[in-house]
Amino acid sequence: MEIWDLYNLKREIIGEHIRGTELPEDGYHLVVHVWIKNSEGKYLMTQRSANKSTFPLKWECVGGSALKGESSIYSAVREVYEEVGLNFTIDDGVLLFTKTRKTIKGKRYNDIVDVWLFHYDGDVLLKNATTDEVAQTKWMSREEIATLRQEGQLVHSIKDLDYFFYEMDV
Repeated sequence: MEIWDLYNLKREIIGEHIRGTELPEDGYHLVVHVWIKNSEGKYLMTQRSANKSTFPLKWECVGGSALKGESSIYSAVREVYEEVGLNFTIDDGVLLFTKTRKTIKGKRYNDIVDVWLFHYDGDVLLKNATTDEVAQTKWMSREEIATLRQEGQLVHSIKDLDYFFYEMDV
């Protein structure tokens, strides 16, 4: 059972929430999207494993929900290590911006999304990951990511990549 802190729109903790249960109308959970960029200007994309119950084999950046008591940056570092086996420190990340979402495709999401950027040049060895959430990784240009978007191959929670193409000019 995964437990998250529950926040109000001012980002104050108002309680806790059990993953998989419906969020209250006025409660939000903290989510991180982690973009990893190399010196060639490409981004590390991950393909979800075939055994994932939602969006199997779709592409996304590293990310997930912050656990109870976990800050955004610690959540970002943990998710990167769990999903792709890279060991960053909290000083490696840059918070680009925060986006609050009430619904996605008519479904209540109630999340506060912190978008993080890490720089990394090197190999990504999935054998170092602590979960089997990722089937494969690939360094991709913005154009390649846009193609995935057009082809419907992105997880819907990052499909709306306006922030990526317009606000993430780093």
